Amino acid sequence: MGQAIFITGTDTGVGKTFFSSGLARLLKSRGYSVGVMKPAETGCATRDGALYPEDAWRLREASECAEPIEKICPYRLPEPLAPSIAAERAGVKIDIDHLLAVFAAIKAAHDITLVEGAGGLMVPLLPSYTFADFARVAKLPVIVVAANKLGVINHLLLTLEHASCQGLTLLGYALNRLSDEPSLAAETNREVLSGLTGVACLGELPFLSAGAPTAELFETEIDLRTIELWIGSK
Repeated sequence: MGQAIFITGTDTGVGKTFFSSGLARLLKSRGYSVGVMKPAETGCATRDGALYPEDAWRLREASECAEPIEKICPYRLPEPLAPSIAAERAGVKIDIDHLLAVFAAIKAAHDITLVEGAGGLMVPLLPSYTFADFARVAKLPVIVVAANKLGVINHLLLTLEHASCQGLTLLGYALNRLSDEPSLAAETNREVLSGLTGVACLGELPFLSAGAPTAELFETEIDLRTIELWIGSK
């Protein structure tokens, strides 16, 4: 049975799928079989009469995971809301036991499985069940993706503290540049954060104006040592 990692963000729109797909490509290039899962995706557009989970498809393409999209993303919802309310409004009941069973099956078939959340750790899958709860029950260590901009220090430290309070194992965090505009905050955030938390910074990703993140980019910018130690730990 393989290992698995939960990838969350400090907020929505910080680059979780960008990071997850790039990491999947890098791990694939190093010879690992990579599974992916997005338990629930909201804001799905309709294509050919079906809801299209764009993030889940990007993960599938990057990882070359052969699992069907219905397994990679069991719950696909139309409105861009937290999964709990999007599901309620769509008349869908999210079944946590089903998600855990699907996750276990994907994990068993791959060396490493990347599970991407929606928004941050406290986003609810059910009215009283968050992604932090899912990560804890599934025994998933966490990587946090944070937008490298003004304000990230507070957002990231709060996320790391909550993960610790929830008893989650933290593998590290990654800073992701969302703009090519000059930013003194983006230039200094990593150094400031290093003095405020003992959680490892896995790297800083530059702004990418077009195209998918490549294995080569992640080879240069992301330190895989902690991740590979986790993969090989069992």
